Amino acid sequence: MSDDEQAIRALIAAWMDASKRGDLDTVLGLMSDDVVFMVPGREPFGKEAYAAQTRAMAQTAMQVEGESEIAELQVLGDWAWLRNRLRITVTPPGKDPVLRSGYTLTLLRKNAQGRWQLTRDANLLA
Repeated sequence: MSDDEQAIRALIAAWMDASKRGDLDTVLGLMSDDVVFMVPGREPFGKEAYAAQTRAMAQTAMQVEGESEIAELQVLGDWAWLRNRLRITVTPPGKDPVLRSGYTLTLLRKNAQGRWQLTRDANLLA
């Protein structure tokens, strides 16, 4: 496994860990400033909307836990893509957990400092 592949796998693991801990600053640092997220039923959105949505969820004391399994990963110079299977459990306060699972297709780009960052993400969780 190449150094780039290892770095990307570490990025995904850090994202999952930070999300579980509610560490929004770490998650935001793992994405480029021009990131675009695409999810079913919603217009594409960027970093600012992602942060606002995450802050709103944190205020409700919602718990989020997840598992990630990288199914494919290809590095093409300073760009990479991955197909990832996610299982996310969201537990609103006082309510039953909701499981969402499915695939994502993610593009990553190496920044000027040589760090990989998520730059495009199509999330097909249902």
